[in-house]
Amino acid sequence: MAAKLSHHDDELVENSEINVTPFIDVMLVLLIVFMVAAPLATVDAPVDLPRSNAKAAPRADKPLFLSLKADLSLVLGNDPVAVDGLGAALDHATKGNREERLYLRADRKVPYGDVMELMNRLRDAGYAKVALVGMDSGR
Repeated sequence: MAAKLSHHDDELVENSEINVTPFIDVMLVLLIVFMVAAPLATVDAPVDLPRSNAKAAPRADKPLFLSLKADLSLVLGNDPVAVDGLGAALDHATKGNREERLYLRADRKVPYGDVMELMNRLRDAGYAKVALVGMDSGR
């Protein structure tokens, strides 16, 4: 509670008015938080992604393709690779150059979670430059 001081009395008199300024400040902060957070909570809409019509980026002279087949088997270039031996196979193919760009192709039927798991394995192996390969719209 607040109290008023009067100069002619020695007693403190109670003030029954509520100071609403801190309450308004808190409410404005909460309003801003909810205004920012509300659009972020609405990302679960189903999306049918279209094909890309962008021009293909220039590739390296000898690109290194990593393919994830529908049965979740891996192929590095033309050679099958075990999931557990992926890091060693990449080190051998790139001669230890972890800055080389990998081109990742995944079958259309592969679940998104499996593609992300493969990308996590690539990052854990030290390969962060991964380009996703898709079909162009002309096909």
